[in-house]
Amino acid sequence: MDFYVYILRCSDKSYYTGHTDNLEKRLAEHHSGAIATCYTHKRLPVQLVYCEVFHTRLEALAAEQQIKSWSRAKKEAMMRGDWEEVSRLAKSKCALRQAQGERKNSTQENVEEKV
Repeated sequence: MDFYVYILRCSDKSYYTGHTDNLEKRLAEHHSGAIATCYTHKRLPVQLVYCEVFHTRLEALAAEQQIKSWSRAKKEAMMRGDWEEVSRLAKSKCALRQAQGERKNSTQENVEEKV
């Protein structure tokens, strides 16, 4: 059995990322607004803009969670197949985290010096 990670573009231009083992059925549910609690329910119509196949639900779920943590720019680069840009954006996020960590450590050191 195959499992799918998919991205929908909503009417408000936001993205919804999900996974399923029955893509046709799940897309029909999104298009019809059948699930009132779903993010897409109030953002119809939606358009499928990305889909990837996995062999296990665990792989699909892991990919879904990873993609959900990405910035809009990184998601759009992936959808275009621009893996160089995906990599660049990943590196820039790591550099930002490192800089934030250094700033936090520096601030903590300054506080400790004053005490």
